[in-house]
Amino acid sequence: LKTAHSFSFANYHDPAHMQFEALRVINDDWIAGGQGFPTHPHQDFEIFSYVLDGAISHKDSMGNGSTVSAGGIQYMTAGRGVRHSEFNPGQTEPMRLLQIWLMPAIRGADPRYEVKYLSAEDKSGQLALFISQDGRDGSIRTLAPADVYAATFEGEQQTSFDLAEGRRAWIQVAKGRLKVNGQQLETGDGLAVLNPGRIDFSDGEEAEIVFFDLARLG
Repeated sequence: LKTAHSFSFANYHDPAHMQFEALRVINDDWIAGGQGFPTHPHQDFEIFSYVLDGAISHKDSMGNGSTVSAGGIQYMTAGRGVRHSEFNPGQTEPMRLLQIWLMPAIRGADPRYEVKYLSAEDKSGQLALFISQDGRDGSIRTLAPADVYAATFEGEQQTSFDLAEGRRAWIQVAKGRLKVNGQQLETGDGLAVLNPGRIDFSDGEEAEIVFFDLARLG
């Protein structure tokens, strides 16, 4: 496993970057062929994997088993408790994913597992909603105060998002480079937006992002 942490996690501790509103973990994970995470427990987190390259296989104590390839999202409400394992089913090629944890507004919920795929067309030059608080437009329903989108940008493609009062945003660059409100961002960068208003995305070069629209917690 080779990983990069956006927020404090495991042995990496940065008091200035513990979380951002309900967003607690973003781990950029590269997993070698045939390797992965053995069975381990979770409780009271909303956890999803955004698969970027290769595939990830999942098994859990709810009886679920699946293999999710690039373009897919596997989502788990840990709730009152669940155990699961994840591994790279390929024997030679590494796989890459963003592992993301959100803090739920409700504790002790029933555990749940769901898979969703976004096509290249779904997110090309536009923000494609794939997680939301109300499950609208076929998105995965989350117990966290967050809506989550994915998008890719290339060349002259551009779009914008109006961040509402009482909300904050986080942009995670999974691949490539782009500009957000004129600010140049590259692979691995994260950008926090603290105030409401228009957010412009442009000048993408093989860019892929995950965009979080988050309720302010305090």
